[in-house]
Amino acid sequence: MKVDFFMKVSGSGNDFIIVDNRDGLKRPSPSYIKKICKEKTGIGADGLILLEKCEKGCDFRMVYFNNDGKEAQMCGNGGRSIVLFAYLMKIVNKKHVIFCSKKGKHTAQIKQGNVVKLQLSPPHSLRENLKVKTEYGTFTGSFINTGVPHFVIEVDDLESVDVKNVGRNIRFSKVFGKEGTNVNFVKMVKKGIIKIRTYERGVEDETLSCGTGSVASAVIISKKYCIPSPLKVIARSGEILKVYFDENHSEVFLEGKVTPVYFGYNLL
Repeated sequence: MKVDFFMKVSGSGNDFIIVDNRDGLKRPSPSYIKKICKEKTGIGADGLILLEKCEKGCDFRMVYFNNDGKEAQMCGNGGRSIVLFAYLMKIVNKKHVIFCSKKGKHTAQIKQGNVVKLQLSPPHSLRENLKVKTEYGTFTGSFINTGVPHFVIEVDDLESVDVKNVGRNIRFSKVFGKEGTNVNFVKMVKKGIIKIRTYERGVEDETLSCGTGSVASAVIISKKYCIPSPLKVIARSGEILKVYFDENHSEVFLEGKVTPVYFGYNLL
């Protein structure tokens, strides 16, 4: 795949390479994605996003790849980022956007200050008080799918958590089957505000932010402590995301800032 133009974008700390692929260029190979997403020798990013044409009454299609080269069903911060990209590139000329992903249709709104509010698919497959044994001990948490699978663990001391090693052990646990799960460690700062750290499947490391993980954590904490919408989520990057939901936690929205970092040409 030869890319003539790309933009690097940060969605509250999650960074992405976004490419306009409406011309239908050949999809990139996993090795190519790994190469360009690698830090120091490549551009460096948590994932690659392609914007493509959509025939289903949407403004465009989002195709998302983690930086391990594998296609994923959805990425919350990636979804917010591609919406702003489409607007800045004049692919859409409106601030209310509909796009599709492998998880279906999503609506999004571009607000003042490059803040984007995105509706995600309804959370499902909730399993509470789930125990997972690892070489670091047994961890109890809740599993939920917010577009991709997440395991949420509430902790007292967030800073002391060995996110990379403990997260990797849980991510590959047989409890979550062949595909595994993303892992979120959560601390409630005060009612309505939580801090999270996330080990992301596909990136295979801690990331500075995770949109679907923020939604998963907010929904779990809201249900546990009966906290109404919205919840503020402080990401590892220090940026704040807001998660909105209805009383049944079936309609969920993720809101936060999107920052264009730079654009470039002739991505080899």
